[in-house]
Amino acid sequence: MTSAAICIEHLSVRFSGKPVLDDISVAIEPGGPTFLLGRSGSGKTTLLRAINRLNECFPGCETQGRIGVQLGGEHVNVYGRGIAAETLRRRIGMVFQNPNVLPLSIARNIALPLEATRSLSASESQDRIEQALRDVYLWDEVRDRLSAPAASLSGGQQQRLCLARALALQPEILLLDEPTASLDFRAARQIEDLLAELKTRYTLVVVSHSLGQAMRLAEHVFVLHDGNRIEALPPDVFRSRDALFAAMDDLI
Repeated sequence: MTSAAICIEHLSVRFSGKPVLDDISVAIEPGGPTFLLGRSGSGKTTLLRAINRLNECFPGCETQGRIGVQLGGEHVNVYGRGIAAETLRRRIGMVFQNPNVLPLSIARNIALPLEATRSLSASESQDRIEQALRDVYLWDEVRDRLSAPAASLSGGQQQRLCLARALALQPEILLLDEPTASLDFRAARQIEDLLAELKTRYTLVVVSHSLGQAMRLAEHVFVLHDGNRIEALPPDVFRSRDALFAAMDDLI
Protein backbone atom coordinates (compact mmCIF):
# COMPACT_ATOMS: atom_id res chain seq x y z
CA MET A 1 0.00 0.00 0.00
CA THR A 2 3.08 2.29 0.01
CA SER A 3 2.40 3.45 -3.56
CA ALA A 4 -0.94 4.91 -2.47
CA ALA A 5 -1.32 8.68 -2.29
CA ILE A 6 -3.52 8.21 0.79
CA CYS A 7 -3.40 5.13 3.01
CA ILE A 8 -6.13 4.88 5.67
CA GLU A 9 -5.71 2.13 8.24
CA HIS A 10 -8.25 1.14 10.90
CA LEU A 11 -9.79 4.60 11.05
CA SER A 12 -12.49 5.17 13.66
CA VAL A 13 -14.11 8.54 14.34
CA ARG A 14 -16.55 9.39 17.11
CA PHE A 15 -18.34 12.61 17.98
CA SER A 16 -19.28 12.95 21.66
CA GLY A 17 -18.93 9.19 21.94
CA LYS A 18 -21.18 8.41 18.96
CA PRO A 19 -19.39 6.31 16.31
CA VAL A 20 -19.50 7.61 12.73
CA LEU A 21 -16.64 5.55 11.27
CA ASP A 22 -15.54 2.22 12.70
CA ASP A 23 -12.32 0.46 11.63
CA ILE A 24 -12.18 1.70 8.02
CA SER A 25 -9.12 0.86 5.89
CA VAL A 26 -8.66 1.93 2.25
CA ALA A 27 -5.83 2.90 -0.11
CA ILE A 28 -6.40 5.77 -2.56
CA GLU A 29 -4.23 5.90 -5.65
CA PRO A 30 -2.57 9.07 -7.01
CA GLY A 31 -4.53 11.07 -9.56
CA GLY A 32 -8.10 9.93 -9.82
CA PRO A 33 -10.65 11.19 -9.31
CA THR A 34 -11.48 8.66 -6.61
CA PHE A 35 -15.18 8.82 -5.75
CA LEU A 36 -16.70 7.95 -2.38
CA LEU A 37 -20.32 6.87 -2.71
CA GLY A 38 -22.88 5.73 -0.17
CA ARG A 39 -26.19 6.62 1.37
CA SER A 40 -26.63 9.79 3.45
CA GLY A 41 -25.24 9.32 6.93
CA SER A 42 -22.78 6.60 5.93
CA GLY A 43 -19.80 8.72 7.01
CA LYS A 44 -18.45 9.86 3.63
CA THR A 45 -17.86 13.47 4.65
CA THR A 46 -16.34 12.44 7.97
CA LEU A 47 -13.93 10.17 6.10
CA LEU A 48 -13.01 12.99 3.74
CA ARG A 49 -12.44 15.47 6.58
CA ALA A 50 -10.29 12.95 8.45
CA ILE A 51 -7.69 13.13 5.68
CA ASN A 52 -6.75 16.74 6.53
CA ARG A 53 -7.90 16.70 10.16
CA LEU A 54 -10.86 19.01 9.67
CA ASN A 55 -12.93 16.85 12.01
CA GLU A 56 -10.85 18.34 14.81
CA CYS A 57 -12.69 21.62 14.24
CA PHE A 58 -15.85 20.03 15.67
CA PRO A 59 -16.34 19.55 19.43
CA GLY A 60 -16.20 16.10 20.92
CA CYS A 61 -14.29 14.52 18.04
CA GLU A 62 -12.17 11.47 18.79
CA THR A 63 -10.08 9.89 16.04
CA GLN A 64 -8.23 6.58 16.14
CA GLY A 65 -6.21 4.79 13.49
CA ARG A 66 -3.65 5.97 11.01
CA ILE A 67 -3.69 8.00 7.81
CA GLY A 68 -0.55 8.27 5.73
CA VAL A 69 -0.27 10.62 2.73
CA GLN A 70 2.37 11.19 0.08
CA LEU A 71 3.38 14.87 0.15
CA GLY A 72 6.41 16.20 -1.67
CA GLY A 73 7.62 12.68 -2.31
CA GLU A 74 7.59 11.86 1.40
CA HIS A 75 5.24 9.67 3.41
CA VAL A 76 3.57 11.80 6.10
CA ASN A 77 1.61 10.51 9.08
CA VAL A 78 -1.40 12.87 9.17
CA TYR A 79 -1.93 12.37 12.89
CA GLY A 80 1.75 12.28 13.79
CA ARG A 81 3.72 15.07 15.41
CA GLY A 82 5.75 15.90 12.33
CA ILE A 83 3.20 18.16 10.62
CA ALA A 84 0.93 20.91 11.96
CA ALA A 85 -2.76 20.82 11.09
CA GLU A 86 -2.54 24.25 9.38
CA THR A 87 0.31 23.08 7.14
CA LEU A 88 -1.52 19.86 6.37
CA ARG A 89 -4.70 21.73 5.32
CA ARG A 90 -2.69 23.94 2.98
CA ARG A 91 -1.14 20.93 1.27
CA ILE A 92 -4.41 18.98 1.28
CA GLY A 93 -7.03 21.47 0.13
CA MET A 94 -10.77 21.04 0.47
CA VAL A 95 -13.79 22.39 -1.40
CA PHE A 96 -17.19 22.10 0.24
CA GLN A 97 -20.72 21.38 -0.94
CA ASN A 98 -21.90 24.99 -0.65
CA PRO A 99 -19.61 27.77 -1.88
CA ASN A 100 -18.08 29.32 1.23
CA VAL A 101 -16.80 32.62 -0.11
CA LEU A 102 -15.44 35.11 2.41
CA PRO A 103 -17.34 38.41 2.86
CA LEU A 104 -14.58 40.16 0.94
CA SER A 105 -13.74 41.07 -2.62
CA ILE A 106 -13.06 38.46 -5.28
CA ALA A 107 -9.32 39.14 -5.14
CA ARG A 108 -9.15 39.19 -1.34
CA ASN A 109 -10.83 35.78 -1.17
CA ILE A 110 -7.66 34.36 -2.67
CA ALA A 111 -5.15 36.85 -1.29
CA LEU A 112 -6.09 36.52 2.38
CA PRO A 113 -5.25 32.78 2.70
CA LEU A 114 -2.04 33.39 0.75
CA GLU A 115 -1.01 36.15 3.15
CA ALA A 116 -1.79 33.94 6.13
CA THR A 117 0.24 30.97 4.95
CA ARG A 118 2.87 32.17 2.48
CA SER A 119 5.53 34.87 2.51
CA LEU A 120 4.94 36.35 -0.94
CA SER A 121 5.66 39.75 -2.39
CA ALA A 122 2.76 41.81 -3.71
CA SER A 123 3.63 40.92 -7.31
CA GLU A 124 4.00 37.22 -6.48
CA SER A 125 0.61 37.27 -4.76
CA GLN A 126 -1.01 38.96 -7.75
CA ASP A 127 0.54 36.42 -10.10
CA ARG A 128 -0.72 33.56 -7.92
CA ILE A 129 -4.25 35.06 -7.84
CA GLU A 130 -4.36 35.46 -11.62
CA GLN A 131 -3.03 31.97 -12.27
CA ALA A 132 -5.52 30.38 -9.89
CA LEU A 133 -8.40 32.21 -11.53
CA ARG A 134 -7.13 31.16 -14.95
CA ASP A 135 -6.88 27.56 -13.76
CA VAL A 136 -10.62 27.53 -13.02
CA TYR A 137 -11.51 29.55 -16.15
CA LEU A 138 -12.77 32.47 -14.10
CA TRP A 139 -10.16 35.10 -14.96
CA ASP A 140 -11.82 36.43 -18.11
CA GLU A 141 -15.14 36.70 -16.25
CA VAL A 142 -13.82 38.69 -13.28
CA ARG A 143 -10.58 40.39 -14.35
CA ASP A 144 -12.29 43.79 -14.57
CA ARG A 145 -14.08 43.52 -11.22
CA LEU A 146 -11.62 41.90 -8.84
CA SER A 147 -12.58 44.44 -6.16
CA ALA A 148 -16.28 43.51 -6.37
CA PRO A 149 -17.77 41.44 -3.53
CA ALA A 150 -17.34 37.73 -4.03
CA ALA A 151 -20.99 37.33 -3.03
CA SER A 152 -21.97 39.16 -6.23
CA LEU A 153 -20.85 36.16 -8.29
CA SER A 154 -23.24 33.45 -9.41
CA GLY A 155 -23.29 30.15 -7.53
CA GLY A 156 -21.16 28.42 -10.12
CA GLN A 157 -18.68 31.29 -10.17
CA GLN A 158 -18.47 31.25 -6.38
CA GLN A 159 -17.69 27.54 -6.38
CA ARG A 160 -14.98 28.07 -8.97
CA LEU A 161 -13.61 30.90 -6.81
CA CYS A 162 -13.47 28.52 -3.83
CA LEU A 163 -11.59 26.04 -5.99
CA ALA A 164 -9.22 28.80 -7.15
CA ARG A 165 -8.62 29.76 -3.52
CA ALA A 166 -7.56 26.19 -2.76
CA LEU A 167 -5.39 25.92 -5.89
CA ALA A 168 -3.58 29.18 -5.14
CA LEU A 169 -2.06 27.54 -2.07
CA GLN A 170 -0.55 24.90 -4.39
CA PRO A 171 -1.87 21.78 -2.64
CA GLU A 172 -0.93 18.26 -3.66
CA ILE A 173 -4.25 16.63 -2.79
CA LEU A 174 -7.76 18.06 -3.27
CA LEU A 175 -10.76 16.85 -1.29
CA LEU A 176 -14.16 17.74 -2.75
CA ASP A 177 -17.34 17.24 -0.76
CA GLU A 178 -20.35 17.25 -3.12
CA PRO A 179 -18.78 20.13 -5.11
CA THR A 180 -21.69 20.43 -7.56
CA ALA A 181 -24.65 19.61 -5.30
CA SER A 182 -25.80 23.22 -4.91
CA LEU A 183 -25.29 24.20 -8.57
CA ASP A 184 -27.51 24.18 -11.62
CA PHE A 185 -26.82 21.79 -14.48
CA ARG A 186 -24.63 24.15 -16.51
CA ALA A 187 -22.51 25.25 -13.54
CA ALA A 188 -22.19 21.63 -12.38
CA ARG A 189 -20.85 20.56 -15.77
CA GLN A 190 -18.30 23.39 -15.67
CA ILE A 191 -16.98 22.06 -12.36
CA GLU A 192 -16.93 18.52 -13.76
CA ASP A 193 -14.90 19.71 -16.75
CA LEU A 194 -12.44 21.35 -14.35
CA LEU A 195 -12.05 18.16 -12.34
CA ALA A 196 -11.35 16.20 -15.51
CA GLU A 197 -8.45 18.57 -16.22
CA LEU A 198 -7.14 18.84 -12.66
CA LYS A 199 -6.77 15.08 -12.25
CA THR A 200 -3.48 15.19 -14.14
CA ARG A 201 -2.03 17.58 -11.54
CA TYR A 202 -3.57 16.56 -8.24
CA THR A 203 -4.86 13.57 -6.35
CA LEU A 204 -8.63 14.15 -6.27
CA VAL A 205 -10.99 12.56 -3.77
CA VAL A 206 -14.67 13.34 -4.37
CA VAL A 207 -17.71 12.63 -2.20
CA SER A 208 -20.82 12.51 -4.36
CA HIS A 209 -24.41 11.35 -4.39
CA SER A 210 -24.47 11.54 -8.20
CA LEU A 211 -23.99 8.14 -9.80
CA GLY A 212 -23.95 9.77 -13.23
CA GLN A 213 -21.11 12.04 -12.14
CA ALA A 214 -19.14 9.09 -10.81
CA MET A 215 -19.70 7.24 -14.07
CA ARG A 216 -18.48 10.22 -16.12
CA LEU A 217 -15.43 11.18 -14.05
CA ALA A 218 -14.24 8.43 -11.73
CA GLU A 219 -11.07 6.42 -12.11
CA HIS A 220 -11.75 4.61 -8.84
CA VAL A 221 -14.97 4.18 -6.84
CA PHE A 222 -15.48 3.10 -3.23
CA VAL A 223 -18.82 2.59 -1.50
CA LEU A 224 -19.03 3.27 2.23
CA HIS A 225 -21.59 1.23 4.15
CA ASP A 226 -22.93 2.63 7.43
CA GLY A 227 -19.50 3.83 8.49
CA ASN A 228 -18.16 0.33 9.16
CA ARG A 229 -17.33 -1.19 5.76
CA ILE A 230 -15.88 0.15 2.53
CA GLU A 231 -16.02 -1.68 -0.79
CA ALA A 232 -14.28 -1.05 -4.11
CA LEU A 233 -16.31 -1.17 -7.32
CA PRO A 234 -14.55 -2.54 -10.43
CA PRO A 235 -14.36 -0.27 -13.51
CA ASP A 236 -16.69 -2.46 -15.56
CA VAL A 237 -19.38 -1.71 -12.97
CA PHE A 238 -18.97 2.03 -12.34
CA ARG A 239 -18.44 2.88 -16.01
CA SER A 240 -21.71 1.25 -17.07
CA ARG A 241 -24.87 3.10 -16.12
CA ASP A 242 -27.02 0.01 -15.79
CA ALA A 243 -24.37 -1.96 -13.91
CA LEU A 244 -23.63 0.93 -11.56
CA PHE A 245 -27.25 1.61 -10.70
CA ALA A 246 -27.88 -2.11 -10.18
CA ALA A 247 -24.80 -2.44 -7.97
CA MET A 248 -25.77 0.54 -5.83
CA ASP A 249 -29.27 -0.85 -5.37
CA ASP A 250 -27.75 -4.11 -4.18
CA LEU A 251 -25.08 -2.51 -2.02
CA ILE A 252 -27.00 0.20 -0.19
